[in-house]
Amino acid sequence: MTINATAMSAMRTMSVLTGVLLLATTANAQDTLTNAVRFLVTNQAVQTGDFERDREAAETAHEAIARALLLDLASAPIGTSSGGFLYRLNPELGTVERASENFGTFFVERAVLGGAGNVSFGMTGSTVGYDSLNGSALRDGSFVTVANQFRGETAPFDTESLTMRLRSETMRIFANVGVLDELELGIVVPFARITLEGERTNVYRGTPFVQATATGAASGVGDVALRAKYGFFSSRTTNLAAAGELRLPTGDEENLLGAGSMSWRFLGVASYESGPIGVHVNGGAVLGGIADEIVLAGALAVALHPRATFTTELVRRHVSGMGAFELTAAPHPSANGVDTIRLTTSLDSSSLVTAATGIKWNVTDTLVLGGQLVWSLSDSGLTAPVTPIIALEYSVR
Repeated sequence: MTINATAMSAMRTMSVLTGVLLLATTANAQDTLTNAVRFLVTNQAVQTGDFERDREAAETAHEAIARALLLDLASAPIGTSSGGFLYRLNPELGTVERASENFGTFFVERAVLGGAGNVSFGMTGSTVGYDSLNGSALRDGSFVTVANQFRGETAPFDTESLTMRLRSETMRIFANVGVLDELELGIVVPFARITLEGERTNVYRGTPFVQATATGAASGVGDVALRAKYGFFSSRTTNLAAAGELRLPTGDEENLLGAGSMSWRFLGVASYESGPIGVHVNGGAVLGGIADEIVLAGALAVALHPRATFTTELVRRHVSGMGAFELTAAPHPSANGVDTIRLTTSLDSSSLVTAATGIKWNVTDTLVLGGQLVWSLSDSGLTAPVTPIIALEYSVR
């Protein structure tokens, strides 16, 4: 192995001195959440000898991380527009009756509509601590952004890695109204609080130095959603509908509360209801916002009791321009036999697959209380071990 001894000696000395200084006076940033992420990614101590490439890689990494965070925190599905209690006119008896024996789903839309004059409103709440981003662990310090490694050695001798503790608490208030038997309109207003604590650590030859810390918190209104659903076919067991959703850029993009631009969501919805069982399938697209998406979803709802419904759901979002993180190596410009490894991201599409299961309970009259557990079946995007969701809904006719 041929190594430029002078360059390596200087690089080692500078890295050690930088680490000692940073250990004594750790940099700290408290600003918007996106600036906190940028600070963590760009504050670098590993000596690579290529400032322009470092800056380009750091900015690319920051954009990819911020995009992935926004995709989940500001652009995730917000729940079905269908109420738990749905009614329809029985033309044979001339009376209004329950259109479904179960109370429906949490996220997957169903094509059965509540009918003219049917109003439902309520709220959902969730809290989640994220532990992975595009398959990279966030909390254990293994998320490497830049490193130097001797060729022929199995591990880098000088690395920089991120640790991020990210948590979101969200409450969504919603209302839906049946304008016609075939048309219902709705609105969802989300409120969120997001907190971030992060560190950037330099490890040189096994000795760690905390190089930078960043903290941030933000709370406020997210992106408000306006929704509509139109039923164009209905029978005793089968229903077909089209659903649309417009998300307004009312949330603060710099603090990960909003996408920063308007988006449209279009869905085709098919439902089969027979007795206590309901099967629902969705397919459609999202245009605008953080990224374009193709959405496929399915759900099964079963009335275990006249007052209790079990649901299981699966949602797949194929998102454009959100590829996986990669570590790319390039020869160090001044140290022979050394490669510099930088965090990069591809522009490929990724699939986010989410599963959920829960119970809806008719507490009294037309008041429905729901509890659901949600988890990710893919490594893409921002993920958590499990996300609990509580929902409360009241229907009026």
